Formats: sequence, C-alpha cells, structure tokens
Amino acid sequence: MLKVQFFFQSLYLILAVLIYLSQPSHADVGTSAHYRTPYLPTACYGNNAAQFPSSNLFASAGEGIWDNGAACGRQYLVRCISAAHPRTCIPGQTIQIRIVDRALSSVSRPSRHGATIVLSKTAFGMIAKPSASCINIEFQQV
Repeated sequence: MLKVQFFFQSLYLILAVLIYLSQPSHADVGTSAHYRTPYLPTACYGNNAAQFPSSNLFASAGEGIWDNGAACGRQYLVRCISAAHPRTCIPGQTIQIRIVDRALSSVSRPSRHGATIVLSKTAFGMIAKPSASCINIEFQQV
C-alpha cells in the first residue's frame, strides 16, 4: 500500500511540474539602453513636463514596441536579466516605467542604438549599474 501511495504522490508532483512549465510566459525579452537630459520635447507629449512620473521611471520606446505612437503612456514592468559584464544587473529589482517618447526621435541620444526600451538614467540605475551602456531585459506590459 505504501508503494502505491508513493507512486501517486510522485505522479502528482511530476504532473504539477509539467503543467507549471507548460504555462506560457507573459514577458518578452529585449535590450535596454539609457539616455539623459534633455528629455523635452518628446514624441508623445511635446513640451508638457507633467508627462514624467515623479519617480523619474520613464522610457523611450524602441521601434519594436513603438507601434506608430500607440506605445505612448503604456507602462511596463522591466528587469535586468543579463549583460556583457558580470554583476551588472541588480538582482531582484523590477521597476515599472511609462513610455513617454520614441527612441529614434528623442532629443537625447541613447547609450546604444537599436534598444527595445531606452530607460531614463534613474530607471536604468535602479536595475543595473549606471556605467553599463546596454543590458538584456525582460519586460511585460502592465
């Protein structure tokens, strides 16, 4: 009887793990750079300074998520997952940012072109060492 019980407990555990692993991930993977002042004007809201969250956690959308301007105002959860240099990412840090600009047309040039999301200097520094020019991120629209 004990062997049968152990068999079913093991089978239950295996099925639970398989179901968990088969769930689709809702996050995407991309790259992030950073930019600094001047942030105005932006492609989304022009010279309106009220567009920036008081936390300074905002970003410019790269072409992959720009969506002909529909990205303006979207919010994303972003976390650093890797970088070219070890220990660049700040472990366990996830931030919520707001898209306020288009990276391609922003006044301030990104630290690296072609990034998925170009974070404000403040936002970038919360998830990675500010000295890095580019990191790999996981991001999800809120």
